[in-house]
Formats: sequence, C-alpha cells, structure tokens
Amino acid sequence: MSSKQLELAAATIAVLVIVFTLYLPTFLPPPTLPAARDLLHAAEIIQVNGAFGPESLVFDPTGEGPYTGVADGRILKWQQGSRTWVDFAFTSSQRKECVRPFAPELEHICGRPLGLRFDQKTGDLYIADAYFGLLVVGPEGGLATSVATEAESQPFYFTNDMDIDEEEDVIYFTDTSTSFRRREFIQSIFSWDKTGRLMKYDKSSKEVTVLLQGLAFANGVALCKDRSFVLVAETTSSRILRYWLKGPNAGNVDTFVDLPGYPDNIRRNSKGEFWVALHAKQPSVANWILSNPWAGKALLKLPINFKQLHVLLVGGKPHATAVKLSGDGQILDILEDSEGKSLKFISEIEERNGKLWIASVMMPFIGTYDLY
Repeated sequence: MSSKQLELAAATIAVLVIVFTLYLPTFLPPPTLPAARDLLHAAEIIQVNGAFGPESLVFDPTGEGPYTGVADGRILKWQQGSRTWVDFAFTSSQRKECVRPFAPELEHICGRPLGLRFDQKTGDLYIADAYFGLLVVGPEGGLATSVATEAESQPFYFTNDMDIDEEEDVIYFTDTSTSFRRREFIQSIFSWDKTGRLMKYDKSSKEVTVLLQGLAFANGVALCKDRSFVLVAETTSSRILRYWLKGPNAGNVDTFVDLPGYPDNIRRNSKGEFWVALHAKQPSVANWILSNPWAGKALLKLPINFKQLHVLLVGGKPHATAVKLSGDGQILDILEDSEGKSLKFISEIEERNGKLWIASVMMPFIGTYDLY
C-alpha cells in the first residue's frame, strides 16, 4: 500500500471505530451459536471481596479450595465452611503499594498470578506470574519463590498458564509474548504479535526447553489423560494446537480444534474431556480486523482507548461461553450466558464433583454452575 492509501485506510477505520463503539452493541452483537445452551445465567455468584480478576482456579490435594490469583498479586483460598476468602500466598515481597484491587500500572511491582496448578504429590502450588515467571510456594503458603525466568537466554515477558506431568516431573507452560506485557494484551492481539512460546521445565535438571515458538498469544495449557500430547490455546487465532509428546507424531504440532472465539485457559476433567473458557465469541468486525493485520496495527496508532478496542474485539455485549471438547477435539457441548446476566469474559472452567467453577480475569467474582 502507498502512504496515501494507508492514510485513507486509517481515516476510514477511525470513523468506523467511532460508529462501532457507539452502536456495536445494537447492530453487530457477538455471533449466535446454534448448538449452544444458554444456561450459565443460572450460575451462583461468589464475590471475591476486596479483589479483582480471579483468573485461574485450583483445588489442593486434600480437596480444599479453590485457590485463585487476583490482580493485586495475591493468591486467595476459599474457605467453604465460613464462605470467605483468605490470603494464602503472594508473588512479590514489595507489597507496600499493592493496596488497590485493580492497578495495572503496578502489576510489574505487585505481580499478576495467572495459571495455577498443584503438585498432587508434594502439595506445592506452582504459579505462572505474568511478570515474575514460573514460581512455587509450599503447602503452607506465603511468599512464592522463583523457579524459572528465561529460556534460551530470552526472559519470560508474559508468563501465562501451565500443566504438570507428575510422572515425568515436568511442567508445560506458556509465555504469551516476548514483546507485550500482560497489561498490553489488547495491543498484542490487534498487532498480530506472534512471539508466544510453549515451554517445558524439567524439575530434576531445572532446565527449560522451548517446544513451540511463533505463537499468536500463547495462552492456556492442558495435558491429555494419557500424557501423549499437550494442548496450547492460541488466542488471537481462535484455535487450540496439539503438540505431540509421544508416539509416531512426537515433536509435531497440529490444530486440535478451531473455535468461535478467543480461548483462554483449558482444563481437563476426570473423563479426559476438556473445558475451554472463551474470553468472548469473535464478532465479524473483529474477524475482519484480525484477518488483515495491517488494520489492527493501524487501529493501534489512533487515539482509541482500551475500552473501545475491547468493544471491537468482543462485539460490544458482555457474555460468557464455555466449550466442552472430547479427547480428540470434537465439540461436545457449549454452555453460555449469552446476555451476560451472571457471567462474562470467563477465563477458566474447572469441573469438580458435578459442578463447574468458573473464573473471570475481568470481574470481581467467580461463578459455580451445577451440571446435574
């Protein structure tokens, strides 16, 4: 494109952004999924008082919890008996300024815990902190200690999620980007940044190996039941990739499933099926922008704030979409709160004893939904 054409395109996009931001919720909502069941509005809401953005949920080896990481750098534990949250751990010792529930400008100081996984043998909690890398804290909680902060001389820049292979004593985890921090996630998506990585940490040798690179917003991670492959969500591409660990395809990668929206965390249930939380379904306008990387980059040069960009990304209407996949990538079920009456912008779904525990990185609460 010539410079004049680029200027014209940018001006056109600027006008469209204003129109879309004002009217998108009315005339261009998120797409309808015919197979979806609109049931999640019946979820019970559990407020995370004094905190914001419970991104991941995990239960300890004794069944207590869930535990969740929030925006001010703490990991909280849910006390079912008293129905209250208590402090369990934190990822930074510099907590003097960490007094507001949501302060993105302080994330690099306070930490931002995202993916959480317990080692079922030791009771240790492993934490993917967006700014401090891979961390661990013992069963009694407290200040987490560093496990790994770089791979192949490239520091982690946006550590996101993980899963643990307890038989091999290795951790599979993602670094979303080597160019954008967590608080710049919208910029990462609209610029079509492809610097994400899937990595493996060996607990015995303490070595980190890069398995995949060049990923478009590397996000959720989950091992299959027989540990023959590991899944990684590629959020910008609205798909989940499968990296083979064993068998004749070992070392190869293929597309496990294409999704109707932006996948966040992936969690396996006891049957070997997978629950995928979609941050949102992808509207047609976002599909067009993300299919034309120059358009997204042009948008980022305009005076458009986070809220306006997010409206374009998600279609203007908050909603929640949970996708259940078979062990071979077939869509088995889709549950929604299509109007966002109770849940919206969900980040993880943990199935436990007939109940879904549902997190959201952009809300001050979690939800629970009874499957039976």
